[in-house]
Amino acid sequence: MPRRGAMETDGAAASARSHQPHMERKMSAMTCEIFNELRLEGKLCDVVIKVNGFEFNAHKNILCSCSSYFRALFTSGWNNTEKKVYNIPGISPDMMKLIIEYAYTRTVPITRDNVEKLLAAADQFNIMGIVRGCCEFLKSELCLDNCIGICKFTDYYYCPELRQKAYMFILHNFEEMVKVSAEFLELSVTELKDIIEKDELNVKQEDAVFEAILKWISHDPQNRKQHISVLLPKVRLALMHAEYFMNNVKLNDYVRDSEECKPVIINALKAMYDLNMNGPSDFTNPLTTPRLPYAILFAIGGWSGGSPTNAIEAYDARADRWVNVTFEEESPRAYHGAAYLKGYVYIIGGFDSVDYFNSVKRFDPVKKTWLQVAPMHSRRCYVSVTVLNNFIYAMGGFDGYIRLNTAERYEPETNQWTLIAPMHEQRSDASATTLYGKVYICGGFNGNECLFTAEAYNTETNQWTVIAPMRSRRSGIGVIAYGEHVYAVGGFDGANRLRSAEAYSPVTNTWRTIPTMFNPRSNFGIEVVDDLLFVVGGFNGFTTTFNVECYDEKADEWYDAHDMSIYRSALSCCVVPGLANVGEYAARRDFTGLALRDEVKYSASTSTLPV
Repeated sequence: MPRRGAMETDGAAASARSHQPHMERKMSAMTCEIFNELRLEGKLCDVVIKVNGFEFNAHKNILCSCSSYFRALFTSGWNNTEKKVYNIPGISPDMMKLIIEYAYTRTVPITRDNVEKLLAAADQFNIMGIVRGCCEFLKSELCLDNCIGICKFTDYYYCPELRQKAYMFILHNFEEMVKVSAEFLELSVTELKDIIEKDELNVKQEDAVFEAILKWISHDPQNRKQHISVLLPKVRLALMHAEYFMNNVKLNDYVRDSEECKPVIINALKAMYDLNMNGPSDFTNPLTTPRLPYAILFAIGGWSGGSPTNAIEAYDARADRWVNVTFEEESPRAYHGAAYLKGYVYIIGGFDSVDYFNSVKRFDPVKKTWLQVAPMHSRRCYVSVTVLNNFIYAMGGFDGYIRLNTAERYEPETNQWTLIAPMHEQRSDASATTLYGKVYICGGFNGNECLFTAEAYNTETNQWTVIAPMRSRRSGIGVIAYGEHVYAVGGFDGANRLRSAEAYSPVTNTWRTIPTMFNPRSNFGIEVVDDLLFVVGGFNGFTTTFNVECYDEKADEWYDAHDMSIYRSALSCCVVPGLANVGEYAARRDFTGLALRDEVKYSASTSTLPV
């Protein structure tokens, strides 16, 4: 059963959740109201429902209209149509009261205290409206403490969507859940095995899976230690750091005491050696196949081979592979912005070598459909885009005539752009991000010079404040929030493309230099995935590039990542988390039986037709 320990919230939130979901009506509101008044007054009632000595007056027709259970009860050959009193077993009076009220009003109050019993009662009486309402309520309540309980709860009732949502919640939040969930310790060995073998298990390092197994065994070591031989093969052992594997896995007491684990260790060592000697292969060996990524990095559009491209590539950080997912019907676009918000990717403004755009397109990565949404107030090429508090912000840019200091924000619910306070400076080729509830925009070009200035926007006061200037002038810059800092990377200082990067602390209002990139670049994509800062493509001073590298804040180092398949600059990147169909954007894992995708069919168009 779902635990409630971690579901306490403040009074306002709790009362908001004790809502009354409105189910579909089969009668008009007026008819419902009239019949309910008759029921409450005991008039024209032709049935009495008895539950544990409690009696409820009702109308057979009304009960039949919402439940096949009542239809069968009142019309079966066993029952005389004149029969008036029916004893109903297996339900409490308070639940029966809610069921009867729902039959008349088509609404029901769902709360944390009644949701389990109400779902059981709705299942018993086959009232799908209440079942759906309870499932939606439980989805909204999912948290680290109760996700396993809610998932197990669906074993008893037919709630496939709730089960899928709860199960994916477990997989996506596995590391955090293991730390705090009492329910995790009560899993059976089969349930734990089923979870840790999944490709969708969201762990950055396989160490976390092994540590979870040890924590589970330690809860009842006498009865559970023999299960190490069943659980250990489900860990992708060859992906571990050799030092951790040798010291923590191979020498672990549970592992050493198990004869069945010896061949597992030997196979892992062989696979690890092969991986080190030959590098990643085609992901056919479960021991060396990375988990599916939780988040996908999209690199969208850009300038390639002398013209804009419509190419979209998806980066699988766990496999360090790019997958071409270009949509042929999509038009080429460069110098645009990209943002992810509430399940959709937005492509904002830009240029196709003919037109400067104020248009905005929305992509659904699950349905793979495009939709034009409301245009911005201004045409914006070289635009800076970021997301804060469920708004998309678009700032500065070039409209074909002047560099802009104006800014606006988009609200998906109303499909409207609203102008906000203008910036202190005209900025095209700048870049923006959000940190601690503020929008930061840095660098850019004002029409005369490359800028080293930066400013922050306060949404509450609708004001821009100039912050400490960067150490370098940077146009075509990449700006991203990473950890507790705003990073400003690369760009053009008026003479050279830059390898340098710096980090801003909002606490001290100061910039500090960080190690330089391997490659100089301007007009590139920048994003954070799996706690690494990625820079993608760009122009290096001589040519566009497909080169990708990433910075690890903890190690304070840059590392090479896999190149894209397409040279391009003036692209835009965004990260999409928790996709239900993540396998369609990730590198193919052959042994899992994922549907084969014909990756050859995707090809990038670089035509210059206007959108």
